Amino acid sequence: MAEKTYPMTAAGKEKLEQELENLKTVKRPEVIERIKIARGFGDLSENSEYESAKDEQSQLETRIVTIQTQLRYAEIIDAGAVANDEVSIGKKVTFVEVGDTEEETYEIVGAAEADAFNGKISNESPIATALIGKKVGDTVKVSTPGGDMDVKIVKVEG
Repeated sequence: MAEKTYPMTAAGKEKLEQELENLKTVKRPEVIERIKIARGFGDLSENSEYESAKDEQSQLETRIVTIQTQLRYAEIIDAGAVANDEVSIGKKVTFVEVGDTEEETYEIVGAAEADAFNGKISNESPIATALIGKKVGDTVKVSTPGGDMDVKIVKVEG
């Protein structure tokens, strides 16, 4: 069975590599030290500091494995290989809902680097899925949990 690939930009891959390095070289030793200190507090069955540190270690190790998997199966998307006016991963797209005048702009990135609060949406999101492959001037129906909407692509940068 083929492994899932993780489409991402080169910048997104670099950011994940930096996070992984920080988790391994800074966070992991900090958690190990917290566990050692908590062990010194006595009976482990009633030691909340120890349980807390062990939980944190479990979450940390899970995140490390997740990032390693994403990096191992990363598929770097070259937005420059796609037409300038075509929506793809690694490009910013500006669109307006038909009948409205307010523009919205998002950068489409791989799921591993999505950050909606900073205008980066996953290629797997309903909006991105509908827009990828479309061009400036196209009107696209986007199905969202809140209902369908028609949007017109105004600008693509990347």
